[in-house]
Amino acid sequence: MSTTGHESAKPTEAAAPAAPDEFLTFTLGQEEYGVDILKVQEIRGYDTVTRIPEAPDFIKGVINLRGTIVPVVDMRLKFHLASAEYNEFTVMIILNVARRVVGMVVDGVSDVMQLSAEQIRPAPEFGSSVNTRFITGIGTLEQRMLILIDIEKLMSSQDMALMDSVAIH
Repeated sequence: MSTTGHESAKPTEAAAPAAPDEFLTFTLGQEEYGVDILKVQEIRGYDTVTRIPEAPDFIKGVINLRGTIVPVVDMRLKFHLASAEYNEFTVMIILNVARRVVGMVVDGVSDVMQLSAEQIRPAPEFGSSVNTRFITGIGTLEQRMLILIDIEKLMSSQDMALMDSVAIH
């Protein structure tokens, strides 16, 4: 019996409760962060990058990923954390963001975590001294707290706009 793939759609799916969101969790220092798993293209070990002259410090450079020139952002530098030693645990997460491919360097990848709407709290307000516009919320799972990042907003923000000039089309 052949299937066309249309048989699996059920008319009652729209009425079902929302499925939990899945996040790829990664570490920067002592903190855990999460990004929407649907934005992740692949996870790879850290590769040497080609430095771009006059790029901000947080843009490490570019890599050639199977013919695509990919800008690489060091998230520790972007978030003004202490710079990391790059070692065998340093990971590059390749993301599809705003119709382009971007690499992000993190200390390590933890796992994929499902969070229901009840497990996600709004981002705290800190006033104008702390910029939380890229934080969509705080995920809680038992004793773990996960800072959830809106990677689309972060990577397409004004201070990252030079990614348009770095990425070669």
